[in-house]
Amino acid sequence: MARRKRDYYVVLGLSRDATETEIKRSFRELARKYHPDVNSSDEGEKFREINEAYAVLSNRESRQRYDRWGHADDGSSGLGAVVDAAQEIINDVFRRRRGKQKGKDIRYTLEVSFEEAAFGVSKTITLPAASVSPTPARELTIVVPAGMKEGTVKTLRGEGEPGKGGAANGDLHVQIRVAEHATFRRDGLDVRSEHTITFSEAALGAVIDVPTLDGPVKMRIPEGTQPGGVFRIRGRGIPQASGKTAPRGDHLVHVQVAIPTELTARQRELIEELGRSTGQAQLAAPGRKGLLDRMRSLLDE
Repeated sequence: MARRKRDYYVVLGLSRDATETEIKRSFRELARKYHPDVNSSDEGEKFREINEAYAVLSNRESRQRYDRWGHADDGSSGLGAVVDAAQEIINDVFRRRRGKQKGKDIRYTLEVSFEEAAFGVSKTITLPAASVSPTPARELTIVVPAGMKEGTVKTLRGEGEPGKGGAANGDLHVQIRVAEHATFRRDGLDVRSEHTITFSEAALGAVIDVPTLDGPVKMRIPEGTQPGGVFRIRGRGIPQASGKTAPRGDHLVHVQVAIPTELTARQRELIEELGRSTGQAQLAAPGRKGLLDRMRSLLDE
């Protein structure tokens, strides 16, 4: 059975709060006293004990471990050895972490049409090769859900550049850009557009074809429609979600009236007659404008 080791502070004749100077002075005195060259008695074991105590207590880290955990058993076993092994593992982890570096994020702008943003679409994009990757390029499928707004950013975790030293990959941030439409503009879940009708259609009423996201739709223009009137076609706007049964916004049609600028004599006569019958005519007279002249002046503004 191995002999139990003595307390290092007892070996050097010190208290546990001894200073570094006191530890060094005590060691020198004891080393001179028990050194085999100056001591003829067999004190080799005691001299080794003094050196071992000084080796531990003169080092700040080893002294802290000793104060906390006590002696390590001989060899590689014992609590002190376990503590040393655990410390080495921790140090190794930190060394590895210092060598790791998360991959850089990638930003990509994906342009979709007005209709694609409204109804949703899947797009395949090609990412350029990263400087640390041997792969020349990568292809990814980006799912754009129905109702996607301009400027929305979709984040794909781990699809950025590769990490270093086993660290995680960066992320891919895809910003959605919606191309402008020649006719439509978005207002929340509603779609707005302008439609020009003739003077007679505005006066007498008509049924016209109006372009929508679903194609042409019949819309009735009531008689006496004024320029700037707004008509609502329900359920023809932006879907709130994917699927045919998803609720949708409306399509708002802003009506403009085309005023004729070149009239035949007969057309002019009829319009002037209309003006007289409604009490609005101001026939041509020096210094005064008639109905047609006022209509023309509106167009010139």
